[in-house]
Amino acid sequence: MEAAAISFSSPFNPCNSSLPSSRRSLILSINPKSPKDLTFASNSRNSLRLSPPLAVAEAMEQAVDASGSTPSGNPSKVDRSGRFCSPRAARELSLLIAYAACLEGSDPVRLFDRRVNAKRDPGYVFDKSSLLRYDHMSFGGAPVEAGTEEEASELMLKNEKDSANEAEVLSAPPKVVYNRFVLRLTRDILGAVVDRWNQHVLVIDKIIPQNWKDEPAGRILELCILHIAMAEITVIGTRHQIVINEAVDLAKRFCDGCAPRIINGCLRTFVKHQNTTNNNALQSLQSS
Repeated sequence: MEAAAISFSSPFNPCNSSLPSSRRSLILSINPKSPKDLTFASNSRNSLRLSPPLAVAEAMEQAVDASGSTPSGNPSKVDRSGRFCSPRAARELSLLIAYAACLEGSDPVRLFDRRVNAKRDPGYVFDKSSLLRYDHMSFGGAPVEAGTEEEASELMLKNEKDSANEAEVLSAPPKVVYNRFVLRLTRDILGAVVDRWNQHVLVIDKIIPQNWKDEPAGRILELCILHIAMAEITVIGTRHQIVINEAVDLAKRFCDGCAPRIINGCLRTFVKHQNTTNNNALQSLQSS
């Protein structure tokens, strides 16, 4: 399977009520264009300004800066400026940009830069209180049963409000939503994805189930999560346990069905293969 031959098209309908609200919000926020064959030119690597991998990994595994902590000492999802400040926010933003890039057939890093540097509409005002209402841990689950029509109406109203809030946050200019740490980390992750894309396409083709291979256009989000996680492990240097847990949470939040379980299994297979390859390379060096 050649990396350049992968073609994505959007199978999603934002009005499809069977999709989780978080997934519909993600789809609505990126304004997808006509898809093209996805290939990243080699010169895109020249545009990357990656932070030192070990420094980035260390920063991600430490607690968020004191400015992003609550009085009780627990990490907060926003800093003192009222912007998202967590690695989880960076991974969500990386997924949003990678997904949009797949639909457009564009370079994720360049798309990220365009969005970050885009001029805001005159008079645009962002309600930062929406960030406090935004829940990074809002996962899909089994259908909720309501005992009465009144209870059902309340649940539907709450779901609509949550969906509208998510759409507002995900479609807002990045600089008003995310702090510098998150934006820098997002760019590093996307740069790593671009750098290892063609290599990881071949690996992903070997570890994903056959039904995903048969319908790649219907698995863009899932494949993007795999690319992001694999790139973060191999380039950024984040411990694989953290990356796998984060990838599974992203799948729970934005994907359907068995995706979290499959992504967990695929990434564990990938890590096992990486460890075996590294051990063989080390033994070869020692014996030479």
